[in-house]
Amino acid sequence: MKKIEAIIRPFKLNEVKLALVREGIGGMTVVKVSGFGRQKGQTERYKGSEYSIDIIDKIKIEIIISDDKVDKITETIIKASKTGEIGDGKIFISSVEKVIRIRTNDLDSEAL
Repeated sequence: MKKIEAIIRPFKLNEVKLALVREGIGGMTVVKVSGFGRQKGQTERYKGSEYSIDIIDKIKIEIIISDDKVDKITETIIKASKTGEIGDGKIFISSVEKVIRIRTNDLDSEAL
């Protein structure tokens, strides 16, 4: 099993969620996060003055899936979240040793 963590722009969340549901994803965790990368923040104007915001709000989506779905789900996230501009986000993929559904004690793929 793999864990996919995708950091995306907040306004792309609904589009990504709908695309993942179409691909059969039955659940995900969504977390509001803040940070910076190459984008290095953004410049805003308020009452004629410019100021810099160096920490940008993003959304992190976490999904646990079987190994054979990684490429398709990754492609789906990229297609739904890409604007082509700096700051589109990142995807991290890591291995998951075990999953347990608390209510039923189902293990691994049965728990997904």
